[in-house]
Amino acid sequence: MTTKTTTKKTTTKKPARKATPKKTPAKKATRPNTAATPAKAKPKATTKAKPAKNATRANDAAKTAKANKPKRLSGLDLAAKVLAEAKEPLQAKAIAERAIAAGWKTNGKTPHATLYAAMIREIARKGKDARFVKTDRGLFAATTTKSRKGA
Repeated sequence: MTTKTTTKKTTTKKPARKATPKKTPAKKATRPNTAATPAKAKPKATTKAKPAKNATRANDAAKTAKANKPKRLSGLDLAAKVLAEAKEPLQAKAIAERAIAAGWKTNGKTPHATLYAAMIREIARKGKDARFVKTDRGLFAATTTKSRKGA
């Protein structure tokens, strides 16, 4: 009778890794909740200072002067006015030149590009209700009032 001898393969186990704790971010300083804290009592003033009569009159005069001052038109408003008066399609550069002559104040180096972009944005946002219509490459015309109301 023959006996079999079997050998077991021994494997070397790697030592178990220790779990490393995760680093937590530093806590932020918290602000006190003003709604949760009771309100502090304010000291009462014994006498109130009255404003001078001339000061109130000056304030009233400034308010009325401001109310009577005509509102400055925007570039788009002036462009719509220029196109309505022109009654033909114009390029953005011509529109900008006429708007500046009509009183549009701008500090930019390329007011025609600013006006072009603003007109394109209005057409994209308002669609049929826009004050402008792009007729051809670089040409804009005023929309007629009939088509704007009927849309």
